[in-house]
Amino acid sequence: MIKIAILGFGVVGSGTAEVLTENKRVIEERLGCSYSIKYILDLRDFPDSPFGDLVVHDFNTILNDPEVSIVAEMMGGSHPAYDFSRACLEAGKSVVTSNKEVVSNFGVELCRIAAEHGVRYLFEASVGGGIPVIRPMINDLASNRVRTVNGILNGTTNYILTQMRDCGSSFAESLSEAQKLGYAEANPAADVEGIDAARKIVILAALASGKLLSPKSIHTEGITNITLLDTAVADALGYTIKLIGHAEVYDDGVMAMVSPRMVTKANPLANIDGVFNGILITANMVGDVMFYGPGAGKLPTASAVVADIIDIIANRDKAVKPIAWEDAKAEDIKSFDDYVCRRVLICQSAPALPNDVKVLKSCEVNGAVAVVIDTVSEARTSQLLAALGDTVIATYRTLA
Repeated sequence: MIKIAILGFGVVGSGTAEVLTENKRVIEERLGCSYSIKYILDLRDFPDSPFGDLVVHDFNTILNDPEVSIVAEMMGGSHPAYDFSRACLEAGKSVVTSNKEVVSNFGVELCRIAAEHGVRYLFEASVGGGIPVIRPMINDLASNRVRTVNGILNGTTNYILTQMRDCGSSFAESLSEAQKLGYAEANPAADVEGIDAARKIVILAALASGKLLSPKSIHTEGITNITLLDTAVADALGYTIKLIGHAEVYDDGVMAMVSPRMVTKANPLANIDGVFNGILITANMVGDVMFYGPGAGKLPTASAVVADIIDIIANRDKAVKPIAWEDAKAEDIKSFDDYVCRRVLICQSAPALPNDVKVLKSCEVNGAVAVVIDTVSEARTSQLLAALGDTVIATYRTLA
């Protein structure tokens, strides 16, 4: 019998225990073997939980038990989650996790340690909640070269932006509503400042390129400065505003970023609203592939954790190629200044643009003038904004 330990009995941890228990019969039938949860590590006791008698408070109880072969880490944060994950891998226990902070910061090291000890480190639930995207990138797109990844990777910000667009609520009002509904934390900084999405896009970029960027090193913008004027301009121009994690893989490097974008309504990401996530991958052979579903939540995320557990059990007697990443070196990282795309400039009056900047369309909304300009680089955009000065109210990258 396979023995499993769960680290952290919060939302995802308790959901993982629930999925493993509620679907135990069908999972065991598919696997052809049995399993059980032996331990649940948490600082708290849960006397009213059906899993309360499994709770332990000392990590070493799990680490030193040779019966435990799979550990599911859902603790959140870097420490002690990273330390416990590393110790388990070094002890010959496979680890699955939903912890994007640990994967984005320590993924190279933990994948290497897993390979060295003949076990596995899997993290399907770290990006997209219940959406299967990591395993398809590893397996189903293996014959392709992934060129770009664009994703709505944070349900909280997507809900806020949907409320602003559809209900005319301000950012502050929409955030307050998200908090009341439990979609946003009391301290929502990681979500609304783009930090959560940055961790996720560097994981997806690593899967596409084999190079893991530091989340702290990539250009990251949040949604705190978005106004109702911006959403009105977007609608008038045929766009909708989404917080987009974007990665591009080149022959000689990789680039990733997070920022609000005006997404054309023809793009499938424009139609993903509320707390849902969507990930659009463009590869050289298959073309565009879209992944859509609940990006968070107790049971959707837990189902992804359990999918990794099932993968490990199903392949326990097989040689499975380990995930092999490298930390991105300076020469692997494409200059952000060279990134090019179309832009929307929202101005107090018609902007005086130089002759080399082509205006594709324009509109007037509530006394402001907005123009869409043809592709320019980040460096050139900075020059334009400096020249236009206070005339510019806001600027957005677009996504076709």
